Amino acid sequence: MKNAVAPPILVAAMLLCVALTAGAQQPARIPRIGILIAPSASFFSARVEALRQRLRELGYVEGKNIVIEYRYADGKLERLPDLAAELVGLKVDVIVTIPQGILAAQKASATIPIVFALHPDPVGSGLVSSLAQPGGNITGLSYMAPDLDGKRLELLKEAFPKVVRVAFLWQSIGPRGNLALTEMEAAAKALGVKLLSLPVRGLDDFDSAFARAKRDDAQALITTPGGLITTQQRQVLDFAAKNRLLAMYPASEFVEAGGLMSYAANYADLFRRAADYVDKLLKGTKPADMPVEQPTKFDFVVNLKTAKQIGLTIPQKVLERADKVIQ
Repeated sequence: MKNAVAPPILVAAMLLCVALTAGAQQPARIPRIGILIAPSASFFSARVEALRQRLRELGYVEGKNIVIEYRYADGKLERLPDLAAELVGLKVDVIVTIPQGILAAQKASATIPIVFALHPDPVGSGLVSSLAQPGGNITGLSYMAPDLDGKRLELLKEAFPKVVRVAFLWQSIGPRGNLALTEMEAAAKALGVKLLSLPVRGLDDFDSAFARAKRDDAQALITTPGGLITTQQRQVLDFAAKNRLLAMYPASEFVEAGGLMSYAANYADLFRRAADYVDKLLKGTKPADMPVEQPTKFDFVVNLKTAKQIGLTIPQKVLERADKVIQ
């Protein structure tokens, strides 16, 4: 008896069934998020946790339906290109970073969406075409750095009216790198303050900047946001404490580490909002179509313990304006 031969239609149906079964057995690919940060994990822990918390609220459970790859340069900016390349090699779907990591991420991939959780001047630096229409594969949140420098000086002067000589430690970033200095000079003139400009472009500049501040009898110190200054947080804090300077910083982390005062956008909130960008990107929205957003929350933080240690009295009216007072 000859073997029966299945009709072509039956064979095709059987093959389709096998293919569908095999496809159903393949697990769905879990999205990967790359986090690229220049400072240490400890410095950015609260900010990154804010992002993770918001992702959980949006339904992303780390290790279950999403994977997060963390890369910290620990203040060594030269490590960023290799760390960015590692994330690209892991085939991450989105990279969340800060200003110092953007260039490294761009060079590592021209297609992977990049979300900056904070940036001082994304338009002026040429990072995006406009706030409304970023263009390209980059978008995120701005923290209005130059606009806040004058406010920091105003708060400092309100707390200590007799201050007349203020050292301004700032980092030049992008083609409009002097914008922070220009804004601060205008604020200083309006408040009757003599401003001592202390630009830093590399690690070797800090010692000479501090020496000049001492030589010119600076009474106070204001610093701008910036990866370079952030990575030298301890050095800056120690200089201010040793010389009993009235200091105003650009991030609450400085005050929590022993600094006197800070006024800035709420960076944890910006990282939290960055999670919404990630969610939309994973669902198919193009970064070019996602407008850059501005901060909506600002924090004034005062370290009363530090003030007492250096013999300062913070006026009660200033303490009442503070969002947080560290006792």
